[in-house]
Amino acid sequence: MNHATDAIAVGAPPPPARTGGLAVLLVLADGRFPAGGHAHSGGAEAAVEAGRITDGRTLEEFCRGRLHTAGLTAAGLAAAAAAGLDPLALDDAADARTPVPALRTTARRLGRQLMRAARATWPSEALDALAAARPRGAHQPVVLGLAARSAGLGPLDAAYASVYEAVSGPATAAVRLLSLDPFDATAVLARLAPELDAAAQRAARAARRAEAEGPDALPACSAPLLDITAELHAAWPVRLFAS
Repeated sequence: MNHATDAIAVGAPPPPARTGGLAVLLVLADGRFPAGGHAHSGGAEAAVEAGRITDGRTLEEFCRGRLHTAGLTAAGLAAAAAAGLDPLALDDAADARTPVPALRTTARRLGRQLMRAARATWPSEALDALAAARPRGAHQPVVLGLAARSAGLGPLDAAYASVYEAVSGPATAAVRLLSLDPFDATAVLARLAPELDAAAQRAARAARRAEAEGPDALPACSAPLLDITAELHAAWPVRLFAS
């Protein structure tokens, strides 16, 4: 890793690759971290309305699909930001990987909220520089990765936080939307754990390649149904979740 190049890219000397420890990762990945994710269902609300999520089994199918598409793409961006790649270039890459306006708006809104929480929790010149460059919000995975870096975490840590968020958000939302037994929703997350491991590791490997090859080496998996339903959901006059 070229520390001089990283410092130019993010506007501050980088922290060590891993100084925060696992407890810091738990803080970052905690659903109670005030990053605004509780107000978003990750597409679950639209899937419930369409009858694609009705119980624990179908929730698991939805979360698995989301993990290996939008979740993997987000994790790659987060891992790359934690590795020290230029966050502005990654933000452009996130835009290219987010084809519909509703999801771009959501990603930047969540990024802005996460930025506020991260700057209060792990202040850094790198976060300040990105906030100044993207006053309306950078994409949430990019902010997540830079927050992880500012907290002393590494690319794999950022990828884990990202993939867990990709499935825990819909699982939590399904409990509220369907009155699903919380035990069933937690069991879904437990069954998906090996796939979360694999996706996080794949994202971290892609981030290592991106250090040499640029953001094009990062995952760009698509989920057209999530894209379509996000646009439809954004037009609903009444909804429980923002997205």
